[in-house]
Amino acid sequence: MRITRVLKIMAVTGTIGLLSFTTFNFAVDKNQLILDILMSSLNNAHYSPQKVDDAFSAKFFDLYVKHLDYGKKFLLQSDIDKMAQYKTKIDDQIEAGTFELFELSNNLIGQRISEKESWYKDMLAKPFDYAKEEEYETDGEKLQFCTSETQLKDEWRKSLKYQTLARLNELMDDMEKIKAKKDTNAVVLPFDSLEIQARKKVVKVYDDFFKRMKKLNKKERFSTYINTITAMYDPHTEFFPPREKKKFDQTMSGQLEGIGARLQQKDDYIKITEIVVGSPSWKQGELKAGDLIMKVAQGSAAPVDIAGMDIDDAIELIKGKKGTEVRLTVKKSDGAVTVISIIRDIIQLDETFAHSAVINGKKKIGYIKLPSFYADFTKTGAHKCANDVKTEIEKLKKEGVTGIIIDLRDNGGGSLQEVVDMGGLFIPKGPIVQVRKKNGSTDQLRDYDANQQYDGPLVIMINRNSASASEILAAAMQDYKRAIIVGSQSFGKGTVQSFLDLDNYLLPQFDTIKPLGSVKVTMQKFYRINGGTTQLRGVSPDIEFPDPYGLIDRGEKELDNPMPWDEMPKAEYAPFNTINYDKLVKASNERIQKNRTFNLIDEEAKEIKAKKDDSKYNLNIDKYRAELKKYKEDNKKYDELKNDIKGFDLGLLKVDINVLSADTNKLNREQKWVKNLKKDVYLYEAANIIGDMK
Repeated sequence: MRITRVLKIMAVTGTIGLLSFTTFNFAVDKNQLILDILMSSLNNAHYSPQKVDDAFSAKFFDLYVKHLDYGKKFLLQSDIDKMAQYKTKIDDQIEAGTFELFELSNNLIGQRISEKESWYKDMLAKPFDYAKEEEYETDGEKLQFCTSETQLKDEWRKSLKYQTLARLNELMDDMEKIKAKKDTNAVVLPFDSLEIQARKKVVKVYDDFFKRMKKLNKKERFSTYINTITAMYDPHTEFFPPREKKKFDQTMSGQLEGIGARLQQKDDYIKITEIVVGSPSWKQGELKAGDLIMKVAQGSAAPVDIAGMDIDDAIELIKGKKGTEVRLTVKKSDGAVTVISIIRDIIQLDETFAHSAVINGKKKIGYIKLPSFYADFTKTGAHKCANDVKTEIEKLKKEGVTGIIIDLRDNGGGSLQEVVDMGGLFIPKGPIVQVRKKNGSTDQLRDYDANQQYDGPLVIMINRNSASASEILAAAMQDYKRAIIVGSQSFGKGTVQSFLDLDNYLLPQFDTIKPLGSVKVTMQKFYRINGGTTQLRGVSPDIEFPDPYGLIDRGEKELDNPMPWDEMPKAEYAPFNTINYDKLVKASNERIQKNRTFNLIDEEAKEIKAKKDDSKYNLNIDKYRAELKKYKEDNKKYDELKNDIKGFDLGLLKVDINVLSADTNKLNREQKWVKNLKKDVYLYEAANIIGDMK
């Protein structure tokens, strides 16, 4: 590591170097200091430090350009060529603590953004040619940077026309509804009036967009630059400026107000990255991770377009007082646009804990939903998920269940120790997971308790959003042949991260430049007891269920620079020999093939894949409207997926009903939860599988 003008590494202890600074020069550049400490953190603490050389630089450059102008709507190819003079010199700049590429790119993008402000005003000042046969590509990754200003202007024209068409189509649909009602008092506006309204709406969107873009400062763009460096190490290593770290801490505080969705900026819109379990969004059920928020309305008020809006401003529109309504216009992964109404609330913590229900039939079957692997991180006597699941198991056993289903769908993980403790509930004793650190040292985390809390039939449900700790439990039970794993392949995240506060590595004389921020660093890798890691490959279910998004590549492997799959020696463990896998798989597959709902899901998956692959839209108004109408008609057949499943009866546990009777709000919430489970065809088949087990 270099000795800079103000910084040198004096010693190394633990996993990260302790940084000491010369006292003769306090005129330190804050960005240089952040970069110095960040690189020291990555080199000393990261599980797999990168060699920062010319190859690193070239790969970094391509990723940085992608982050800088994903939609390719601002920079020209000549701008990229100008920046490319530094393509193999980023390593030298990092070593020297300089920012030539960042300074150039910051100036270029700022200049290009300013230029485009006059473009949209001119283009939206007059009607578009809606009869013209042309298409618009909505996927930025499929585009190339324009080679001339004329070509780029045409891309802007098509983009603005596309957005105007979307609003014009909505207005025309409204007029058709008015005509259908045959209300003589209603005013039906002519096309020209609707077209002017549509363009005005888009003008307003871009007025707001450029107003916010002008607020973007060098500090915020610097975070993009730094996070491109961290993204070179792996997708989960990330720099958090102080403001962003504060937001992260707030989301992890245990109580949130609003709709309960975690958001990030995605091109021109706000993307849902996670639905907080127990939140209003989670209870409403329609908003999903991956959705793009296009508009926000306060109840029945006119919706506000948030295209290009700063995420902080968008959040201010979305959050609000308990009991108020927000209506989100969202774009789904398959391109469908829908309005979702959510009543804001204080997120109830108890809904984030394990809770259970009973499936009633010829045999009673227990069902436990585990939203996350939570733990008492604060050491204040908070809930631990292993203890809670143990309690739910005991309650279900008293209800006389003959089998138990553990639902880990959409469970993103949590505490490693809780996974180990929970795994021990289902086996006498033995290893649950193996861990490797950056120095190559390995460890086995074991269950040492010979008691087996539950030894009956067990099914574990997973899906593509089951990650990290969820994958560890599912993999362990699969390797022990203790449970049948059902669903779809899991996410494939086999790494763990820890936060390092950069301020902790500053001497007192540098207090005036605090805070610097924090870096989340990948420090360990998990491995199954059979030796393979869950990284990239995740956990493949013993019985695979149809998935509407099953034909779309998702998961860790689709992220930038994921860490590789590898393996380590197999642990010593004794598998069970009580499950007839061949018989169960055969019986389940036969039921799935005959089940109309699963057949519809298979059909839906093919349509979603086709829509994702074809990301172009026809800008001829007649063809555009015809395509949207056909899409709506085609999707009506999927309405039955929301119906209750005949003969599928679930209820709350008697003991829970007695406890919850004192709180009608909680009782109603739990009853609504159980009611929604009656529509869950995946849970229905999981119960059938339990019924087939001895």
